Amino acid sequence: MKKLITLALVCAALTGCNSTKEPIYYYGEYNTAVYAYLKAEDVTLEEQITMLKQVIADAANKSKAIAPGLHAHLGMLYFETGNAALGTTHFETEKSLFPESTSYIDFLLKSAKGA
Repeated sequence: MKKLITLALVCAALTGCNSTKEPIYYYGEYNTAVYAYLKAEDVTLEEQITMLKQVIADAANKSKAIAPGLHAHLGMLYFETGNAALGTTHFETEKSLFPESTSYIDFLLKSAKGA
């Protein structure tokens, strides 16, 4: 009887350990783009923009939710390249997807318009 109880406990423990959850958000190569930006490697702003646009396209193709901060980062890159219209668009998209970021994104928009 003890062996049966022990076996049941081991099976229950292994079943609990085996449950893997799907991530809530799709990151794709987002971390690579952020790393390249922060390290100022040989990746141009345009290449980073292309990487992030590809992450967005991949997420749409896989019906996954975009990671928080991705549109904000893309907007920042557009502002750095001088394309304020696309930068603002991506900031607004970030606000609509993640309303908790509204105060910060509004601060960034105000700072970008003042610069």
